[in-house]
Amino acid sequence: MDKIKIITDSTADLPIALVEKHDIGVLPLMVNIEGRSYRDGVDISLSELLIRMTDSEEFPSTSQVNPKAFMDCYKKYLDEGYKIISVHISSKMSGVYQSACIAREMLDTKDILIIDSKNVTSGLGLLVLKACRLKEEGKNLKEIYDGVMDVLPHVKSALIFDTLEYLVRGGRLPRAVGMFGNILDIKLIMAVGDGEMKLLDKTRGSKKAVKYVIDYMDRLGIKSDEPSVLLHVQSKELLPSLREILLKKNTDFFECEVGCVVGVHAGPGACGVFFIEEH
Repeated sequence: MDKIKIITDSTADLPIALVEKHDIGVLPLMVNIEGRSYRDGVDISLSELLIRMTDSEEFPSTSQVNPKAFMDCYKKYLDEGYKIISVHISSKMSGVYQSACIAREMLDTKDILIIDSKNVTSGLGLLVLKACRLKEEGKNLKEIYDGVMDVLPHVKSALIFDTLEYLVRGGRLPRAVGMFGNILDIKLIMAVGDGEMKLLDKTRGSKKAVKYVIDYMDRLGIKSDEPSVLLHVQSKELLPSLREILLKKNTDFFECEVGCVVGVHAGPGACGVFFIEEH
């Protein structure tokens, strides 16, 4: 049986316990603020970064994983006799996927298969976990790749943004729209579609936003043998409401908080779900 290593990047936002359980290789992106760079999930926590942002007028920038880091990581495992499945953040959101492809070309090997998840945070995380389960079932490199690609189009999400301030500061939303939305208590409900963030709907108030998310999951249906993720950024209002409903519906899910790269754009209070639809 092939020795297979599953590799991803820090935007998968997987809990440490799952990373360790499945022996996943995670390459960190960099977060840059006030002239210093930090490895996402290693050198700085999201709570620390949000505090730094409160005291600074500078909005953090991020840096992708470069080809050299991928080459070093890939070569280490190839030298140990592994074949590699490498699953990464959407190529429309970051250059990480391209860096991985450059590294594979430079190593000139067929023992690395790279997947553009067309997703981010827990959407990427669900695909990584799918690869891990297939590996643990004894599937070979091609079977794992095909299994992940079969599920990839069916990863769905619905994410509620409690404040629009961070979308504005990060250049993801016009300032006038952000001010208007915050005054009226508008909740944007976003999803990842075809590798990009897209607007699903907007509601007045949290209760309507939570209802929309649950109705959206019910409408698409959740694949019964796949886990879902309840994702949040220091959410005190939305998280308990969504958790309670998911528990009542006997949904198989786990909770996690986003990392720095994703969290700085979502802002505190954001919350939502990622799941695999029935297909």
